[in-house]
Amino acid sequence: MRECAPDPTLFCVRVIMRFLIPAILAVAVSGCTASSKLDVLDLQPSSETVSSIVPAPVPSEDVGGEGEVMAMAGGTPVSPARAALFPPEVMPEEEVAFVAPPGAVSSGRPKVYNQKFDDAKPVSFGRAAPKHFPVHGVDVSRWQGDIDWHTLRKQGANFAFIKATEGIDHVDDAFRRNWKAAAEAGVPRGAYHFFYWCRTARDQAKWFIRNVPKVKGALPPVLDVEWNAHSQTCRHRPTRQDVLEKMQVFLDALERHYGQRPIIYTSPDFYKDNLRGQFRDYPFWLRSVAAHPDEIYSDRDWAFWQYSGTGQARGVPENIDLNVFNGSERGWYEWMSRRAH
Repeated sequence: MRECAPDPTLFCVRVIMRFLIPAILAVAVSGCTASSKLDVLDLQPSSETVSSIVPAPVPSEDVGGEGEVMAMAGGTPVSPARAALFPPEVMPEEEVAFVAPPGAVSSGRPKVYNQKFDDAKPVSFGRAAPKHFPVHGVDVSRWQGDIDWHTLRKQGANFAFIKATEGIDHVDDAFRRNWKAAAEAGVPRGAYHFFYWCRTARDQAKWFIRNVPKVKGALPPVLDVEWNAHSQTCRHRPTRQDVLEKMQVFLDALERHYGQRPIIYTSPDFYKDNLRGQFRDYPFWLRSVAAHPDEIYSDRDWAFWQYSGTGQARGVPENIDLNVFNGSERGWYEWMSRRAH
């Protein structure tokens, strides 16, 4: 990890030109030395207008400990020196292509549609069934095919989490199309990253930021953490401590860039092995397709529940993941107003 480029003089000139007077003060404080713990100064954001995917050099392929922890779970905040050198206003925000269909917006807020989803393999959740939640949504990737987002919106997709990236070199084939089309249909949407345990968190954060635009109105970014026993290229299973360190590095980098605290998505086995009692200040999105999440994650408050991976909806050629927001319609509007920027 480094604060300066290999040539400190050139790096400092670049910093001065970019940040002007505030950066001059920050560099004076930091001394522009190679021993600093700053590890996100070279993150390059996407520069396209809406949903661009910018080609980027493949980062390093180091495996193992990060050696770059910004703050452990529940640990210290970002240092003032790093905040001064990397202020939020440096990252340009992009315009949102939000062209909602007639009737999709009420009183300046996205309309909440009643869900009309089916399920290829329905599960009886008893009195705690998802149908009792008023705000339903979906998560998608290229596996859902060519989605008719206007139709899906009226089926009850009141929000959507869209797969963007994985590891350090993969962008979902349908991300650009889905990101743009969901916005045009008036669907509040956020992007998620599938974490790859054989690459550093820092490089994965860089990759996500390069490919996911920073747009007003987007839902918080999502970190998807799971064990991937079927991977052909990475069977590495890090220790719990390593998992927590990597996650914190990634989460800190995204929160710094997007100005939103990321959401953590996980599954029962991964949660049990690593996350019980951790990241209390983060919203959680929990997978639980056989029982209510309060039965599986008894110690965890949650914002979203993924209750099916075999959902069916008009406008989507393949099965789709179904989710609910943990709250009322009014609670949904309040949640978005606090977190969607």
